[in-house]
Amino acid sequence: MKYDYFIAGKYRNKENVLDLTRRLREKGKSVYCFAESMASINHVGEIDVDGENAMKRFESIHDWWNDSRVQDVFRTDLEAEKNSDNFVLLMPAGKSVHIEAGIAYGLGEHCILVGKQETAESLYNIFEEHYDNPDDFLATV
Repeated sequence: MKYDYFIAGKYRNKENVLDLTRRLREKGKSVYCFAESMASINHVGEIDVDGENAMKRFESIHDWWNDSRVQDVFRTDLEAEKNSDNFVLLMPAGKSVHIEAGIAYGLGEHCILVGKQETAESLYNIFEEHYDNPDDFLATV
């Protein structure tokens, strides 16, 4: 499937990711949201599960390099990212999200930062647009 937007953010912040996803869809946009993927639901947690506890369980997977659940989440998210026109990084963001941002930039996707970055980060120049909050971003869509 082709997506207008790929939303990346912390699983621990999935309520805000889901809210941004919903609001973009209300504007008629197609959106990939990692928290809604079957891989995430099957291997990390249901949509309504507490993000902190779900991530603690996921992060404790032994031999995660070779674990089929981790590989399924990776393949699912990467395939969706490859098939998206725009990459949105919703702050706060962790290590994985920053790797995804680099992939999106390398793929030539339009990269958008939503949320404040308080300190100078030269590599954040990959973001062609940046907004302090979701409302400011959505006003441009």
